[in-house]
Parts: sequence; structure tokens; C-alpha cells
Amino acid sequence: MPATRLGALLPELRRILPAGSILTEEEQLRPYECDGLTAYRQLPMVVALPDTTEQVQAILALCSRERVPVVARGAGTGLSGGALPLADGVLLSLAKFNRILEIDPVNRSARVQPGVRNLAISEAVAHLGLYYAPDPSSQIACTIGGNVAENSGGLHCLKYGLTVHNIQELEVITVEGERITIGAPALDAPGFDLLALMTGSEGLLGVIVEVRVKLLPRPECARVMLAAFDAVEDAGTAVGAIISRGIIPGGLEMMDNAAIRAAEDFVHAGYPTSAAAILLCELDGTQEEVDVQIDKVRTLLEECNATELRVAQSEEERNRFWAGRKAAFPAVGRISPDYYCMDGTIPRRELPRVLSETEALSRRYDLPVVNVFHAGDGNLHPLILYDANEPGQLERVEELGARILELCVEVGGTITGEHGVGVEKIDQMCTQFQSAELTRFHEVKSAFDEHALLNPGKAVPTLRRCAELGGMHVHGGRIPFPDIERF
Repeated sequence: MPATRLGALLPELRRILPAGSILTEEEQLRPYECDGLTAYRQLPMVVALPDTTEQVQAILALCSRERVPVVARGAGTGLSGGALPLADGVLLSLAKFNRILEIDPVNRSARVQPGVRNLAISEAVAHLGLYYAPDPSSQIACTIGGNVAENSGGLHCLKYGLTVHNIQELEVITVEGERITIGAPALDAPGFDLLALMTGSEGLLGVIVEVRVKLLPRPECARVMLAAFDAVEDAGTAVGAIISRGIIPGGLEMMDNAAIRAAEDFVHAGYPTSAAAILLCELDGTQEEVDVQIDKVRTLLEECNATELRVAQSEEERNRFWAGRKAAFPAVGRISPDYYCMDGTIPRRELPRVLSETEALSRRYDLPVVNVFHAGDGNLHPLILYDANEPGQLERVEELGARILELCVEVGGTITGEHGVGVEKIDQMCTQFQSAELTRFHEVKSAFDEHALLNPGKAVPTLRRCAELGGMHVHGGRIPFPDIERF
């Protein structure tokens, strides 16, 4: 029983942490019961709040010895239930690890703790003309440790890459409490590329306590074009046309009419609210490069039936265009009691088909879907609107979400792009991968964590689970863990 286990664990935790860094009362635990996927909730047995690496090592060594599961947590902004706690486990919060340890402008890197906010890195180096490229929409709140765990992207990942392309080195604590260095400050590191393996591993392989990130110089010039379309399919076609001509924008984002109207009402970005879809295309580089690319893109957009084209005339207008896109999720939250944020990735050429079939699925399930995309790299973020207070709606939402993910796989894509699998998409892993592939995943997990104590039950399903689901399984509203409470 959790109470018995907690009674045995608490004296040891109190030897490691001061009293104020151990939370056990229900009102203290409640803020940690879920991450951004609020449909699943579970109070942890205990929350530990270390502020030194040595404390993290001691906690993990203790939990390893006592066979107590551990879930690491950053800011809790994740959208797949990756930080969902366990009733019989320790929730290890890294919120106090919030310092920028070193800035190296010569080598264009910074060494930071995992609790540092994404945006804080760019703010700290702005005076040097540098910035950190990955920029998730939640960058004002999300932390770099969580970004590494989920391999987050953002609005500018098309040209500048995901988290894995923008980090050099990790300091990681193993489940036994050992500290290891993965990667190197140099351009390459000897041995296997464990840096790529650890990035996106969703807390299953180790706990990150330091990250060395790459810093880039600010482009000399960056300008945003806004293109409006009367048909969502035309906007999707335009995305493929731009990339196929060898033009790689700094950002290429797409929003449908519902997202346009919600964002405009919230941010007043200057979006054309009558458009069926808009593209935001940012071109950056030298002034000469940008001028040439704008002319080329303008011609391509006109050929794809753009009904309106605007180029931001100032930095203020550029920021306003992006502010509307970055605020799309909270903007949609103002027009619906609840929404379920999906995340899948498809080949760009399939955008028109997937958009059309998603609309058909929306009608079939009688649930509105608002579409926001990292269109340039095919990363979809359909937002399914619903009311959790209506009996049966959440189950229907989950079934619709599963159908959308299966559609992504059907056209040659994947069930996630940057949100991770967590508990949300664990059944769809059985659709994405065959048993031999899942077996290899479990072998990798076992090599790092033999007793499956780090974030157990997340990201990688058991073969038995997939067999019971019959492979092409639709989630159907079933809760992955029997002791998880829904609202």
C-alpha cells in the first residue's frame, strides 16, 4: 500500500532533503496531479523538491534500492501526460534547478539547469546578439529539461531544427544515482550517439540535471509574409510549393479559419478573419537574401490562389503576426469549455488530404476541430473542442483523436512530432510499430533502467498490451491506469 511504502520512505527522504522540500499533504500534492493533459489526474505519493545534483543522486539511489518508481517533472506544460505521477511513486520536481550556469559567446553555447525557461535563455544572451532557436509556443513557461525530454520544436524548427539539433551535452543521473556526461562541447563526441537517444526519451532513461545548448547569431534581417486563402487545401498546397523550390523559411505556420478568428479576437494580430486559412512565412538572412526570397515566395503564393498577401512592415508588426500564432492554444481555450490538443506529423505532400479527411472525421464525430500547424515540417496540432462536463464527450474526443493519429500513420507519418507519447498516445504506439521494434525499445529501456522505475507505464506499450488491443486499436476512452482520476 502507498501509505506503508511512504512511511518507510519518508525517514530516508528527510535525511536527504529539508522538511520544506518534501510534500505529502493532499493540498500540497494537488498542483502536481497532472501536466497540460488535464484529462488524466493522479495524486503522487510524495513530491520531492531537490535543489542540488547530489540530492537528486541520493533520491534516485534510494528509490532504486527500495524499488520505488520515480517521475521527473519540469514545468508541467507537457501535453501528453508524460509527467503524470504515480500513486505509489515519487514525483521528482526539478523546479529549483533554474540557473543559467555559464554563457560562452566565443563557442556560442550556454550551460543551463533543466528548470530554466526556454525563453529565458534567449533573454539572457540577447545583448550578445545571440539566441536559442527552438521556440515552442509555451516558451514563456516551458523548461529546457522538458524540451529535451520531449524533443520539442516550435515555430522556427523547420530551418533551425528541434531540440536535438540545438544541444551539445547533457549531464544525466541514472536510476542508480550515478552521474554521467552524454555528448560534448565539441562538434562531435566519441562513442555511440547517446545524446540523440536521450533527447525525446520522455524521462524513461535518466534524469537530466544540466544541458549545454547551442546559441545562434540573430539574423541580420527577418520578415514575415501573411498569405490568406479561400480554401484550406490551397494553403496546404502552397506549403509544398515553397519547400519544393528549395526555399527553407525560418518559419512556415498555418491556421484555419476557426484558429484565425480565435487568435484575432484574443491578440488583435491583424489577421483576415474571413480567410479559410492563412500561412505565416518568415524569411531570414541578409537583407539581399530576404528581398529575393520574398519575391519568389510571393509568386508561388499567387500561383497557389492566395487571395491576400501582406509583408510585415516593421518589427512590431512582425512580432504581432507571430503573437497571434503563439497564442492560438490559449485563444481557443476562450471559445470552448475544454479542448484536446493532438500532435502528429505527416509528409508535407499529404497536407491537403489529411486536412480534408480530418474535416470529414470532425463531422462524423460531431466535434469541432481547430487546426494549427507547423506546416513546413508537417507537424499537425488539431485542437478538438468539447465539454468535459457532458457525459461521454471525452471518450468520443479520444476516439476521434485516435482516428486522426491513425490517419497520420496511414499516409506515412507518425503519431507525434514534439508532444511525446506519454499516456495519451501509448495505444497508438501499437499502430505505429511492430512487435520486433517495440521489443528493441524495451531492451534499450532495460539497459538504462533494469527494474523499470523511471516513468513506468509511459511512452512504450508492452507487447501484451498491443496483443490485447489487436494492433490497430482505437483508444476508446479507456483509462490506461485504473487509479487515474478524471475530471
